[in-house]
Amino acid sequence: MDDLIRQAITILRGMWRQRWLGLLVAWVVGAVSVVGVLRTPDVYEASARIFVDTQSVLKPLMSGLAVEPNVDQQVMILSRTLISRPNVEKLVRMADLDLNIKSKAAQDALVDDLMKSLTIKSTSRDNLYTLSFRDTQPEQAKRVVQALVSIFVESSLGDKRKDSDSARKFIDEQVRVYEKKLEEAENRLKEFKLRNLGLQGSDGKDYFGRIGETSAQLERARLELREAENSRDALKRQILGEDPILLPDAQDAASGVSLPEIDGRIEAMKRNLDSLLQRFTEQHPDVVGTRRVIKELEEQKRQEVAARKKAAVNSPSSSVNNNPVYQQLKIALGESEANVASLRTRVAEYQSRYNQLKDSIKLIPQIEAEYTQLNRDYDINKKNYESLVSRRESATISGEMEASASGIDFRLIDPPRVSPQPVAPNRLLLMPMTLLLALAAGIFASFAASQIRPVFFDARSLRDATGLPFLGTVSMLPDESKKQREKKDFIRFIAAALSLVGVYGAGLLALFLLSARTA
Repeated sequence: MDDLIRQAITILRGMWRQRWLGLLVAWVVGAVSVVGVLRTPDVYEASARIFVDTQSVLKPLMSGLAVEPNVDQQVMILSRTLISRPNVEKLVRMADLDLNIKSKAAQDALVDDLMKSLTIKSTSRDNLYTLSFRDTQPEQAKRVVQALVSIFVESSLGDKRKDSDSARKFIDEQVRVYEKKLEEAENRLKEFKLRNLGLQGSDGKDYFGRIGETSAQLERARLELREAENSRDALKRQILGEDPILLPDAQDAASGVSLPEIDGRIEAMKRNLDSLLQRFTEQHPDVVGTRRVIKELEEQKRQEVAARKKAAVNSPSSSVNNNPVYQQLKIALGESEANVASLRTRVAEYQSRYNQLKDSIKLIPQIEAEYTQLNRDYDINKKNYESLVSRRESATISGEMEASASGIDFRLIDPPRVSPQPVAPNRLLLMPMTLLLALAAGIFASFAASQIRPVFFDARSLRDATGLPFLGTVSMLPDESKKQREKKDFIRFIAAALSLVGVYGAGLLALFLLSARTA
């Protein structure tokens, strides 16, 4: 660590001896760099903004009906491939940049420079594109951007209909082929159905499915017939006296016998009770009174039914004949007889169908196999035919839509304009950098000079450099005049260095004031 510190001190002392050389180099480099910055020509930027509207009104209306190209992707590819050599060569001619070009090499160099200088910036979300170009001549920069805008707007997005004629021709040929196939298959199917009109089912089921369904229907009809016959026999037994006919007793009379006068009053009181319970509690006098009246009416109904039952017991013959239950049994018996007759007819019809299908058990499979062979490819051909017709209509609508509107609208948001102030070079930023460059050049010059003409400041450095034995040192004591000269020299150096910084500061201030005034 001590060696490193000693070496650093030695280097600094050597650089201090060459300080005037370093300061001179700093002044020279600073003056040259300042002149270079001030003589650098101003660069102006011309720009324009274009909005590409891809949301056509026809797009949502024709969704699902027409084939829509990916317009957004086409615009993105166009923006990325716009700055190509053919387009830039066209731009050179449009902006009159080739007036002073005398050779092919110069023209190629100009095209290469333009391809590096032209920029296109876009925001993928908004389809907003900014075209910009920088040049020392503002009018020339504006012409270049104007030409670039024209190329961007007038560029073709590709021949979207170059394959439409061939595609439509191919689809038409395929449609005609499938039409012919369908006509032949439909004629064969029609002739087959006419030959076997009486043996084909109308529901589309095969033979085994039809005979199974008919058998199931026959079994259900037989079961329903047996149920109807048993019900009819039970009614007959009740009517002939084999089974007792029970009259309603007094206990169940209120629920089984209808007394219109009393039942009407009971229903009215119950509705009134429901209305009262919605407004009052169970202990309300109106609710208690209504319940009491309902109980009295129900008791009256039971007494009336008991009286009628007693009268019926005293004269049993007339009671049975005039009994409503007996009359209902007679009516039910007639309905049961009609139902039995209907079910017998249904069973006979199903039995006939079943027998007919069993007689055709050898013929039907042969017919169904022939029908399956005829109809094997019909569904596939029909599906392909319908799909081709739909695609042909979609292609026709797409062609008409492309002919009526391109689907893309270029809108010039900001026309080409040149910035009133130069965008480069930034002299306020470059001037401090030139000061740093001058100081770095001065430090490097003093360091290089100290290394070229080294000086030994102590005996140890001399012994290390020469490798000779060290005998002793002779010291020199400076007098007052030498000290005064060294002090004045130091002051002059500091003043010269500060004057360099001061000149830079004054120049920066003047440049800032000039820039503010022109702005």
